[in-house]
Amino acid sequence: MIRLTTVRATATAGAALLALALAAHPALAQPRKDTAVLAMTLEPPGLDPTAGAASAIAEVALYNIFETLTKIHSDGRTTPLLAESWSVSPDLRLWSFKLRKGVKFHNGEPFDAAAVKFSFERAADKASTNKDKATFANIEGIATPDAAMVELTLKNGDPDLLFKLGQATAIIVEPKSAGSNHTQPTGTGPYRLEHWAKGSAVTLLRWDAYRAAKDVKLRRVTMRFISDPAAQVAALLSGDVDVFPRVAAARSLKQFEGNRKFQVLIGGSRAKTIVALNNKRKPLDDVRVRRAIAAAIDRKAVIEGAADGFGVPIGSYYVPGAPGYIDTTALNPYDQAKARALLHQAGVALPLELTMKLPPTPYARQGGEVVAAMLAKVGITAKIENVEWAQWLSGVYGQKAYDLTIVSHVEPLDFGNFARPGYYWGYESAEFNALWAKIQATIKIDERNRLMADAQRLVAQDAVAVYLYQPTWITVASARLKGLWKDMPVFVNDLSAMSWQ
Repeated sequence: MIRLTTVRATATAGAALLALALAAHPALAQPRKDTAVLAMTLEPPGLDPTAGAASAIAEVALYNIFETLTKIHSDGRTTPLLAESWSVSPDLRLWSFKLRKGVKFHNGEPFDAAAVKFSFERAADKASTNKDKATFANIEGIATPDAAMVELTLKNGDPDLLFKLGQATAIIVEPKSAGSNHTQPTGTGPYRLEHWAKGSAVTLLRWDAYRAAKDVKLRRVTMRFISDPAAQVAALLSGDVDVFPRVAAARSLKQFEGNRKFQVLIGGSRAKTIVALNNKRKPLDDVRVRRAIAAAIDRKAVIEGAADGFGVPIGSYYVPGAPGYIDTTALNPYDQAKARALLHQAGVALPLELTMKLPPTPYARQGGEVVAAMLAKVGITAKIENVEWAQWLSGVYGQKAYDLTIVSHVEPLDFGNFARPGYYWGYESAEFNALWAKIQATIKIDERNRLMADAQRLVAQDAVAVYLYQPTWITVASARLKGLWKDMPVFVNDLSAMSWQ
């Protein structure tokens, strides 16, 4: 009996001492969280940003697995990353980059000038599928005076080069492993691929040999793929997801804005949501038919129906805030009577039946219903076909097997797609090609902006697509998660900047 009392007294004393210790050191009671779950709407088809058009690739890989010479920030600034510094000639043709020393790839190979030269020549190669191939085709020569210096000589001076070299298509790859980056990515970034459960999630693990690993607070990040809007909201409310950039939660915002557990960030981008038209298919090869489709669509109603009001109408493939932007919404205004008249002038027999293939993004699926209802009022029957993202990439983007589709082009410097041979819109214009070549050869900002205004008017008048709106993106996250982007000049999830409060 005496022993039992002694044991109890000792246990009580020990518990008291432990409680005092935990009170003095609260970190022992609640270890700082070093993992996070991030969600994305679409799953990437692969993890090599140089090999595909899907922006979801960069959302996983850019600045996490792979790095670039420069880094783009939420406010659009570019700062050094793999390049320590640079200089440029007055004509913007000769760029000299001093590279960061002592950097290694995940496989232990050194990052150096040879890797930069290989990466950029690979991107410009005839066999390259890099969606920004034109950027690298503009490089006339690459010199490597030593392992830490790269000199790029451009055919045309480029005032946007530093921004372009911070995009996912300009990642620096390790030559021997470049061919396997699709499924086994090897970069210089703070994270490595730990596991990819196809159809479910990608898990990235902090690379402890990273040059600044001590500054990377999140040890492991799981990136889940959730396309259904209701499921997106449910995952956040349940705590299964810590952060959802670009979430389809406009209709549920009050649930988050009034809850101290969450933070809501609403920001802009340079994205363009459009109804893409296959300019090669009849009768869409007739500009009058394309203009009729544009006139049949009320942009503001689409913004309400597809984006719950979170968007700004656009009349061309350019958005407010971009250099040289002009308002072209009046060039193809909403006018159903005009739409019917244009179809009549083009000799189109009504009803005109067209297919509209929609990817799984909520804005496309919701917007498709709104657009189809509008087209029906002018005699156009848009047969909706919902397809998965991989089908959209192969069938619509790759094989051009479509009439209409709705998609958001999120890259900020992709106006050159109108001059891109074989692009999925099927637009061919000698006038635009000549204008674009002139823009590329112009380095004076005022003159360049004037020419960009001409380019906006031309693609609006040619109604290459129906330009709908500039989306406003919503991010919902745990209130304790810091380092999130508000505005998104490019689509990335910069994991090394995130930490728990």
